[in-house]
Amino acid sequence: MAGTAGLTQEELKKMVGYKAVDDHVRSGMVVGLGTGSTAYFAVERVGQKLKSGELKDIVCIPTSERTREQAESLGIPLCTLNEKSRLDVSIDGADEVDPDWNLVKGGGGALLREKMVEIVSDKFICIVDESKLCKGLGPGFPLPVEITPFCHEHTLRVVAELPAIKPYLKEAVLRMGSSSTNKRDGDNIAVTDNGNYIVDLHFKETLKDAPAAAAQLKSAVGVVDHGLFINMATEVIVAGKEGVFV
Repeated sequence: MAGTAGLTQEELKKMVGYKAVDDHVRSGMVVGLGTGSTAYFAVERVGQKLKSGELKDIVCIPTSERTREQAESLGIPLCTLNEKSRLDVSIDGADEVDPDWNLVKGGGGALLREKMVEIVSDKFICIVDESKLCKGLGPGFPLPVEITPFCHEHTLRVVAELPAIKPYLKEAVLRMGSSSTNKRDGDNIAVTDNGNYIVDLHFKETLKDAPAAAAQLKSAVGVVDHGLFINMATEVIVAGKEGVFV
């Protein structure tokens, strides 16, 4: 696709969201619907194609309450992983993408449901605008970690001390206000769709070993899950000034 120069970031997000659905979603599929400003357009496209009759007999699994509400408003048939433990494809955005296609996700607070859905998808199509591409994970976007509310200050300290995290960490911040943004927009602790808290890890330098950081985070007691998505994306669709590339 040529001619993306001069398009706004919103228009670029729409292009990759629509392209992901056009390229990968077919009638009869089970489809995972991501969460966030880019995934929003993929959900919108699924709704359009169902309405026009171009897609038939598909069922979708949303990764957040926000996505569920959007999908319902568009008449998209929904189920959960309880009914379907295998998906044909999931489409979702990312906050950072490194050269190995490792991702940071969860700026919008839906990391646990996103990971649960995307890990059991035959294909996970990641859609981003080129501002999300980076040389290494860490400094560009805080890494969210979903933790249990029980003794959350203790768990925050445990996470900050992990060997694959500590040398690169600037600060560990409890998310406040709305769980769907990592900007502090309220005085109460942010609560996820799952009733948990989020710690955002701000890094001063690139994580040397993202897979090790992922493993250490996952095995820390009190951590439910984290926003490192390692070796999960099967394709990354990027919209930039030069066009859309895969």
